[in-house]
Amino acid sequence: MRKFIVTIDGKNYEVGVEEVGADASFAPQASVAPAAPVAPAAAAAPAAAPVSGEQLLSPFPGLIKKFLVKDGDTVQKDQPVLVLEAMKMDNDITAPIAGKITFKTAVGNNVETNTLLAVIG
Repeated sequence: MRKFIVTIDGKNYEVGVEEVGADASFAPQASVAPAAPVAPAAAAAPAAAPVSGEQLLSPFPGLIKKFLVKDGDTVQKDQPVLVLEAMKMDNDITAPIAGKITFKTAVGNNVETNTLLAVIG
């Protein structure tokens, strides 16, 4: 039995998985530590305020590597504002419009396609 630590929604779970040999019949056996109760999504805190301004969405999944401007800076259209690493490549993400930028993520976060990265308004 091999043990792994799996992180789901910021909580760690220890998972034991039994290896099955090539000549053994397939009989998956796994044990999972009981999960903590999850609060319903509706109970989540509401957003501080509706998003006003142009949304800058992630064009693909990746890791927020660094910000190229400071939160609250005024940026120009097509100015690179952050670096998104995907498949070991750094990609500059640019501002779709000119305006004041407010980041909605943090350096080190993994994001999915269409995740809100920033608002420019």
